[in-house]
Amino acid sequence: MGQIEPARLAAGARRRKAPRIAAIVPCHNEEVTVAKVVTDLKAAVPGITVYVYDNRSTDATAQRARAAGAVVRREERPGKGNVIRRAFSDIEADVYVTIDGDDTYEAADLPAMIEKLLSGPCDHVLGVRQDDPDNSAYRPGHAAGNAAFNRLTGKLFGDTVSDMLSGYRVYSRRFVKSFPALSRRFEIETELTVHQMALRLPGAEHPVGFRDRPAGSESKLSTVKDGVRILLTLARLVRVERPTAFYGVITALFALGCVLFGVPVIAEFVRTGLVPRLPTAVLAASCALLAALCAVAGLILDGQRLARREVARLRYLALATPVPTRASRVDDTRRSAGTGAEGARGPAAQRAPRPRRTQHPGSGAWPVVPRPVTVAHAPSASDRPEPVDTPVPASAAAGRHGD
Repeated sequence: MGQIEPARLAAGARRRKAPRIAAIVPCHNEEVTVAKVVTDLKAAVPGITVYVYDNRSTDATAQRARAAGAVVRREERPGKGNVIRRAFSDIEADVYVTIDGDDTYEAADLPAMIEKLLSGPCDHVLGVRQDDPDNSAYRPGHAAGNAAFNRLTGKLFGDTVSDMLSGYRVYSRRFVKSFPALSRRFEIETELTVHQMALRLPGAEHPVGFRDRPAGSESKLSTVKDGVRILLTLARLVRVERPTAFYGVITALFALGCVLFGVPVIAEFVRTGLVPRLPTAVLAASCALLAALCAVAGLILDGQRLARREVARLRYLALATPVPTRASRVDDTRRSAGTGAEGARGPAAQRAPRPRRTQHPGSGAWPVVPRPVTVAHAPSASDRPEPVDTPVPASAAAGRHGD
């Protein structure tokens, strides 16, 4: 899909109000790259507003972003998740973009991603990184870990995703305003992906360019720590979004323990009538009790999940779609057609006459003076027509004289 040309954007703005596009760039010590990211975004999409969130930087990130034309804000809570949570709450727009400030993503792919979002219409477009295997921009182990997380997430939530850890995404307003944003750090991408899967929101993927960081720029990712955080986030999301499956596994484990510990005790009791291993019998009974509690907890939490999804869905439906509906396009066409001559619109479409305005001497106000109203009245004697003499036959006149 082609890029959005400036002439096309101008023509669309004349037909309807142009969408407000906001790019969110989380940054922590990105003075080497942030200015280029801001400049590239503004060159790729005319009229875009770039918000750079300075996340406790100790270098000149804020100054260079402001000099490049970005709106700079500061978030004191560390972590990319905290930045996304703050930005989604503060910024009002029709189309939202998130992109990292390390200049690893190709900003020239953004117009095609926005076009795919609006033409769908979709609520989420994921930028799938295209890496060169011979000269990979991934750190050692990151590509394999990303692929493993993609498969695991797809299996757990019944959907497919090609690059769930990508930081290059485009969202609609109703996606952003229905997203709770509970993560704190780099696991925010996992939460964004699961949010789309859980609510079954329309989405798409688009290939984007991906390159290594420039010289002098350092990565903030930790392979082990961030990997563990992503796994814990997946476990938490499975517990919240799929409680029957989560607690079902625990129920099955406790039930298996009950069987393993309880069968020998029951067999001994049937054979001898005694329970010589009382601790084992208590353990088996405890496993059975815990299995029943976990099963009941899963059913209760599944009901709460359904209620929570209904509320999120209603909140999502209360917001406008990314593009105008067909009815609004028809109305816009009718309005544009009605701007011609009055005769072309016909008498039924002509507006009622407006009241005249007269200015009082010495005042700047223009009070409304109603037009004189003509009231229907009975005709006077002067208005009545004079009687006309009608000739009378001679026989009729003689008859009257005879009487």
